Amino acid sequence: MVSELQQRMQKSFQENVSEEYLMDCMRCGFCLPACPTYLATNQDETHSPRGRISLMKAMRDGDVVWDGSVEEAFDMCLGCRACEPACPAGVQYGVLIEETRVAVQQAKPQGRLEKTVRKTAFDGIFADQKKMATAVKLVQFYQRSGLQAATRKIGFLNLFPPFMKEMEGVLPKVESKRKRASLKKPQTARVAFFTGCLMDTLFQNTNRKTIEMLEWLGAEVILPKEQQCCGALHGHSGEMDKGLRNARANIDAFDSDDFDYIVNNAGGCGAFLSEYGKHLQNDKRYMKKAERFSRKTIDISSLFVKLGMNLRLKAMEAEEKSIVTYQDSCHLRNVNQVFLEPRSLLEDAPGFEYKELKDAGSCCGSAGIYNLLQPEMAGKILTSKMKEVKKLQPTKIVTSNPGCLMQMQIGIQKEGLEQEIQAVHIVDFLYDVILKD
Repeated sequence: MVSELQQRMQKSFQENVSEEYLMDCMRCGFCLPACPTYLATNQDETHSPRGRISLMKAMRDGDVVWDGSVEEAFDMCLGCRACEPACPAGVQYGVLIEETRVAVQQAKPQGRLEKTVRKTAFDGIFADQKKMATAVKLVQFYQRSGLQAATRKIGFLNLFPPFMKEMEGVLPKVESKRKRASLKKPQTARVAFFTGCLMDTLFQNTNRKTIEMLEWLGAEVILPKEQQCCGALHGHSGEMDKGLRNARANIDAFDSDDFDYIVNNAGGCGAFLSEYGKHLQNDKRYMKKAERFSRKTIDISSLFVKLGMNLRLKAMEAEEKSIVTYQDSCHLRNVNQVFLEPRSLLEDAPGFEYKELKDAGSCCGSAGIYNLLQPEMAGKILTSKMKEVKKLQPTKIVTSNPGCLMQMQIGIQKEGLEQEIQAVHIVDFLYDVILKD
């Protein structure tokens, strides 16, 4: 007898998961070597894109019973979308895994704790930039009041799971907002800056430096009011409707002909921003505005290149040469196809020798909040990544996403390499090379 949960789950898959997209998969297997979880699980097919698509179709058709193993297969997916560039059939796996998580979220019963956490996160902190700022002020108080030092001294963090202690150890120091330097030069472009939620709170100094360097390159920078979290975390967690609520708010905030680009400095945000047009293609009111928003979206390294930063870097001289490498943001590389631009900037940076990190395009294990939800698998992937880092022995690992940055900092910390290696955001790296703090 088919259970009520099974019936709900099948119906939800039928309503939310596109059969057309499922049928695009030819089962060729080109995606397998590109999938970090497939490799980390000793080539377990259920933890590959091909295997997950088969499970999606089986759930939709009622050919498989929903249980913990099926749920684990979907939960274990990083959502890095490395399978998409590897796929000769152009399967839209990113859409499929997001649709699957919506289907599961709508059909699976939720306990009181999960409901409370989701409501606090997706209807509170990540729905209102002011609430995010308030939450970060609590972190600032924890750091400045002496509570953090006392907590570490008495070993209180040892009562928590190891991954929570690791994350606490790499939290950036939250500083008060500083007045940015005036570096305006003859105008070359008008740019609207998507500040982001984490980037404009935990990493606000990186945002300040982003604006200063854009102005140094001659851009006029506009900061539209009422912008919100991009919605990516919502979309990746089965809360797409709430993610699109944020998308519409951002489209309204940025809907202007007064600027040439909408620039962001977080790879994960940039990918979701660039797909507003796709996500809202059936929304008659927002369809055209969303398409225009997505067309204007650009990553900070791409804009730096367009504004001529490479020439300025080449004109500078430095005798000392230390090794710098780059860890890709999965979504920046796999969704936005941006991977040459940041590397070109690092290659031209004076005082550094750029060396490619083996498998730099493979996920580091951060994947939004994946390292919090799946710490064991995230740890396996990070350990593999750090093996290659140690072989290369760089002094700097540059990233383009806050989650990647913190994950690489955890890796450095776990390996005891804090004195030898530093993980930095590409904006902070270039700022220190060019402008200094």
